[in-house]
Amino acid sequence: MSEIKDVIKLEQSLQVAEMYFQDNLSQLAIAKKLGVSRPTVSRLIQYAKENGLVKIQIINPLVDSKVLAHQLEDKYDIECHVVPNNYGGMTTIGDSVGKYAADYLTSIVRAGDIIGIGWGNTVHAVTKQVEVQDTAGIQVVQLKGSISHSQEKTWAYESMNELARAYHTQPEYLPLPVIFDNQVTKEMVESDRHIKGILDLGKKANVALFTVGTVRSEALVFQLGYFTPKEKAQLQKSAIGDVFSRFIDRNGHIVSKQIDDRTIGIQLDDLRKKQHAILVAVGNRKVAGVHAVLKAKYANCAIVDQSLAQLLLDYQ
Repeated sequence: MSEIKDVIKLEQSLQVAEMYFQDNLSQLAIAKKLGVSRPTVSRLIQYAKENGLVKIQIINPLVDSKVLAHQLEDKYDIECHVVPNNYGGMTTIGDSVGKYAADYLTSIVRAGDIIGIGWGNTVHAVTKQVEVQDTAGIQVVQLKGSISHSQEKTWAYESMNELARAYHTQPEYLPLPVIFDNQVTKEMVESDRHIKGILDLGKKANVALFTVGTVRSEALVFQLGYFTPKEKAQLQKSAIGDVFSRFIDRNGHIVSKQIDDRTIGIQLDDLRKKQHAILVAVGNRKVAGVHAVLKAKYANCAIVDQSLAQLLLDYQ
C-alpha cells in the first residue's frame, strides 16, 4: 500500500512541477486547478526537487547566450544573436529582444539606406526602442499591406511612425489590406502608380526587419478577417507559419498559391537578396517557423531569445 502511495505522490509531484516550472502557473493557480490547497502544491514542488524530478541550474546568461549564438551560426550558416533575458535592464523577454534588435539595427544602418519593415507585436517591440539617430537620408517603407478588417492591434502604423521619427524621415505606408478577396482586384491595385512606387521602394530596401507568425488559432493574422473558415483550416493543416503573411511549409515553400496570389507585399525570394534581412523572434511556439525561414535562407541574420535558441538547436 505504501508503494502505491509513493507512486501516486510522485505522479502528483511531476504534474505540479510541470505546471509550475514549464507552464509558469503560480502555486495558487495550480491549487485552484487541481482542487487542493496552496501549501499542498508547495510541498509537492519541494518533493519533486528532493526526488530528482526537478533540477535547477544557474547559468551565466551572457556566456550562455554567446555559446548558443555560435552553435546556431554553425547550424544555419548565418549571423545569429541570442539575447540575454534581462538585456538592457528590460523586465520582459519580448522587450529584451526588442531592445537588442533596436540597438543592432542602429549599428548597421548607414546614410542613404532604405529600411523595410513588417508589423506585429515583435516588430513593434523593436521600433519603439529605436533611439533618435543622426544618420542622413534614410527611407522607411512598409513591406506588406497594413489594413485589416478587424479592431485587432497590428502596430503597423505605430511601428512605421516610430522608426521614421527616429531617422527624421517620412514613412512610406502601404495603405492596403495585406490579403485581398481576389487576385484580380489585388493586381489592379498593384498597377496604381503610387502603390507600385511603394512596392518598388520595398524591393529596393537593403534592410528588412521582420518576424515569423504561427498558424495557431489565436495568431494575429487569423484575427484580421482575411480568411474564410475553410481557408484558415487549410493553412493550419499545411503551413507552419508565415513571413510577411506568406504562408510556408517546413521547407520554406509557399503552401497555397491561390492565397499567395492575393497577398500584397514583398516576395520571399526578394528577402534573400537583401543586404540585411533581419529576423526577430520571441517565444517557443515560433520554433518551426523560424527554423523553416533560416533553412530557406529568407533571413541572413536572426535575433532570438535564449529559450527559442535552445529549441532551434534541438529542432530537426
